[in-house]
Amino acid sequence: MHPVDDRETATPSPELKTSPLHERHLALGAKLAEFGGWLMPLEYTGVLKEHNAVRDSVGVFDVSHLGKAVVRGPGAAAYVNACLSNDLGKIQPGKAQYTLCCDDASGGIVDDLIAYLHGDDHVFLIPNAANTAEVVRRLEADAPDGVTVDNQHDDFAILAVQGTHSDEVLEAIGLPTGHDYMSFTEAAYAGSSVIVCRTGYTGERGYELVAPNEVAVELWDALMRAGEPYAITPAGLGARDTLRTEMGYPLHGQDISLDVTPNQARLGWAVGWKKEAFWGRDALLAEKESGARRLLRGLVATGRGIPRPGMRVLLTPDFAVGAVTSGTFSPSLKKGVGLALISADVTEGAEVSVDVRGRPEVFTVTKPPFVTPGVRES
Repeated sequence: MHPVDDRETATPSPELKTSPLHERHLALGAKLAEFGGWLMPLEYTGVLKEHNAVRDSVGVFDVSHLGKAVVRGPGAAAYVNACLSNDLGKIQPGKAQYTLCCDDASGGIVDDLIAYLHGDDHVFLIPNAANTAEVVRRLEADAPDGVTVDNQHDDFAILAVQGTHSDEVLEAIGLPTGHDYMSFTEAAYAGSSVIVCRTGYTGERGYELVAPNEVAVELWDALMRAGEPYAITPAGLGARDTLRTEMGYPLHGQDISLDVTPNQARLGWAVGWKKEAFWGRDALLAEKESGARRLLRGLVATGRGIPRPGMRVLLTPDFAVGAVTSGTFSPSLKKGVGLALISADVTEGAEVSVDVRGRPEVFTVTKPPFVTPGVRES
């Protein structure tokens, strides 16, 4: 993220897209930042307060910058299943699935995304903002006759209601709750249809709402009113980053990329290894057989050090074994945590040093999540 201007930012750069809720963010005094070609809230009242609100009560994020694409037509689900990594055949309509779009030649990760399975002829995809056009391009290029791939990036808003009181907030405005983790339902709201999915990027119980742009402001306002008894807090991308880092969730462009495979990112659980076809299958099976040379690992500080992307990870003062890909101060643990791509020879429990601005700081290699998740609680 690259902060731009200050809290008084009112006129976005013409090349940056804005959310349907842009005016609401300005009215709340949001500090804005460029993210994936969009001008989005980085924070409102401070990352720490917003982070803690999600962990302790409830927060709401505008994540309308996320991509939206629809694959339709006879055999649409089978086609998507032959392209993306995870196995759509393992879920039923009404379920969502974390999956990967990999490069067919190298197995590198083009993007990670959520697939909503509506039926055999309808799959809704949520890629990352900056990668939406490329994911759509690749799917369009191989699409069989009768299957269409429609980029709907600018047609929908996405609001993430996250935290232990998310159910109460949604119920107060008449939206359904209580369905299983990674499942979704469609509900009528203000004359439109809203998708309510039990997903999120924070590790807490919560929902993501996909709504047509024309009802986005009304939906935001209703959520804010309904959440007042629970001290609902608008949260920006700064808190989203600290929350997801505490969970060890990877971010495309930092922890995963075309240069990183699912094997290296330890995302093999999102690969349908028994499928006959998916992009990158041959390269990934070969790497799985031989063993990845590096792995994405978690780091927890033993002292006061805060890891940041790009910092070297050292086994000895003269022997680097990798680099930090994501790092932050954990508001929940009150210490530094991060993710790093490091040599596969370095195992969990090992102590390493991170070069924090020329000063070696000791970290323990740890398997995320770094905090206890509430996401699967009933």
